[in-house]
Amino acid sequence: MAEFQPYLPEDFEEFWAGVVAETAEVPLYFKRERTDRVSPTGHLIDKLLLCGAEGQPLEGWIAYPSSAKRVRSFLWIPPYGRESLLPNEYGTREGFVSMSLNLHGLGAFHQEKYEVARGYFAEGALAPETWIFRKLIQHVLVAIRVLQAQSEVDEERIGVMGMSQGAGLSIWAGAMSPIVKAVAADMPFLAAMPFALSRNAYRYPLKELVDLMEDAPLGRERVMHTLSYYDTLNMATHCQVPTLVTYGEKDPACRPETVESVFEALSAEEKQLVAYPGGHDWHKEMVLNNSAWLASRM
Repeated sequence: MAEFQPYLPEDFEEFWAGVVAETAEVPLYFKRERTDRVSPTGHLIDKLLLCGAEGQPLEGWIAYPSSAKRVRSFLWIPPYGRESLLPNEYGTREGFVSMSLNLHGLGAFHQEKYEVARGYFAEGALAPETWIFRKLIQHVLVAIRVLQAQSEVDEERIGVMGMSQGAGLSIWAGAMSPIVKAVAADMPFLAAMPFALSRNAYRYPLKELVDLMEDAPLGRERVMHTLSYYDTLNMATHCQVPTLVTYGEKDPACRPETVESVFEALSAEEKQLVAYPGGHDWHKEMVLNNSAWLASRM
C-alpha cells in the first residue's frame, strides 16, 4: 500500500484537456542548424529553433547517428533550472536519436548554476491557470511533435526521459501525449506535495513555494490548490504507457516514499521501480537501464 494517495481536484481532467487542446493549436515550426559538436557516442549534433507555447521562440538540439533513418528516439527533459542539458553521455544513446530543449527561451547549450534569484517555482503559483509549469509542459508537448517530424525518427517509437523536474514532466507527457510510447523517469519531482512541503520546506528551490505561501494572502491555500492539478502523484494516475521510475535511497529532495507512491499510482500496465544508492543525482546505471527500458517497449 502506497504511503500517499492521489488527491485529484474534481475538474482535473477538464483542466488538462483544455491545456492539451490549446497546445495542439501551436504551429509546428522548426529549423535545424549544423554544429561542430559531436557527442561521446559519435552522434552528430544540430541546433534546433522551434516555436513553443504562446509563440515563444525556443532553442534546443538534436543528436543523431550519421546513418540514422527511422530509428527510436527520446526527448530528454531538463531538471529544475534555467540551463540547457548538453548532448553528453546521459543525453545521447547508441541506437537512438535524442532531442532536448531549453524550457526558458535561452540558448540550446546555455549553462548556469541555480540561484534563488533565478528560481521560478513561485511564478504564477497562486492559480493553476497561471503557474509557469502550465507553459513548460506545453513546451514539452510541442517539442514531442517537433521530434516526431524529424526525418531520422520513427514516428511510432518515441519516448521521453529526464531526472527530477525532467522525470516529473516525462510522466506528465506520458499522460497527455499520444505520441509518447514509453517513459523513463529518474527521481520525479512534485510528488505528494502536501507531505513534501511539510518535510522539506527548508530546502531551495522548493522553499521558493514556501516563501510565496508565507507572503501572499491565503498563500498556502492558493498554492496547495494549484499543486493539486500538477502533483506528479495525481498525474501518474493518467499515465498508461510503459514507465520506468527510479529513486535515490538517500534522496532528500525527491524522497523515496513519495516516488514509491507515484509508482503505485501509475495506471500503466507495464511499470518498474528501481532504487539507486545515494541521493538526488545522476547515476551511471541510468544510461543502460533507461536505454534498455525504452528499446524493449517501443
